[in-house]
Amino acid sequence: MELTGGDSGCARGGLVCVTGGSGFIGSWLVRLLLDRGYTVHATVQNLQDEGETKHLQALDGADTRLRLFQMDLLDPASVRPAVEGVHGVFHLASPVILQPARDPENELLLPAVNGTLNVLRAAKDSGIKRVVLVSSQTAMCPSPDWPAGKVIDEDSWADAEILKKLELWYNVSKTLAEKAAWDFAGEEGLQLAVLNPAMVLGPTLTPAATPSLRLLMLLLGGERLDMDLFFIGCVDVRDVAQSLVVLYENTSAQGRHLCLESAARLIDFHDQLANLYPEFPVQRIQEDKQGWLVRSKAPSKKLIDLGVHFTPFDKTVSDTVDCLRSKGEI
Repeated sequence: MELTGGDSGCARGGLVCVTGGSGFIGSWLVRLLLDRGYTVHATVQNLQDEGETKHLQALDGADTRLRLFQMDLLDPASVRPAVEGVHGVFHLASPVILQPARDPENELLLPAVNGTLNVLRAAKDSGIKRVVLVSSQTAMCPSPDWPAGKVIDEDSWADAEILKKLELWYNVSKTLAEKAAWDFAGEEGLQLAVLNPAMVLGPTLTPAATPSLRLLMLLLGGERLDMDLFFIGCVDVRDVAQSLVVLYENTSAQGRHLCLESAARLIDFHDQLANLYPEFPVQRIQEDKQGWLVRSKAPSKKLIDLGVHFTPFDKTVSDTVDCLRSKGEI
């Protein structure tokens, strides 16, 4: 299904597809692409849901250079229309369920893995040469064999079996989907670049708070979240969008790209939040369980070398809290 805001035109940036265009990262990516002169095919789950469409249609340039498509990740026939005729694909669409899943296979694993393969196959069949995939830092940790004292980098892969035993199904889905994507790209000769963002914060263009912002709301409310095995820091959603465009436009960019402002432990995160917002009952962590994580001020060297500038943590959190307050969420 297709909903058009008018003639697509012929933008200097060319025509690209963004799957998951209505989400937290997707919305900012669509906005940035439109700002850079691209014409965008963005996919949503339901064209009749204004919560998915209205904020996209309100973007500058959307009336002439944005077309929305309804897509079911598990239905290859619904994937193809959004991809046909485009020059490149940004694949963001994947279920985000951070609470325990009742049916992890159908709720998370199949849509993530098979959905990714369906998008990559459609891209390959349409003659598209370059795909930029959003994976996650959760596809990097925990990695029990990672050398002690070494800053985490793109060579680190999460141990999917450990994640399965712990029933961290979202993390499993991101790990398996990325591995499947690399296998497909290698077999089919598809040019693939992958972004692995850490915990994504920042103001949202969506009508309601997104899952990662709800995690921040829980922390501000005094909760203690069990993320010691895989938390490595935060990144601003606007920097994630910028990084994706940089990876697309720099065809020399290859492989995985860790995306975070600094490598920091949960104890640091809680302390920073408590110091910034003494009016909230943020818990300070008494016992640091992340001895495996080496702190670093510039862990995303590959992206920095490509020209990405990361927003300081304090500004990201401040803008996030201001956004949540303006929406009446906190």
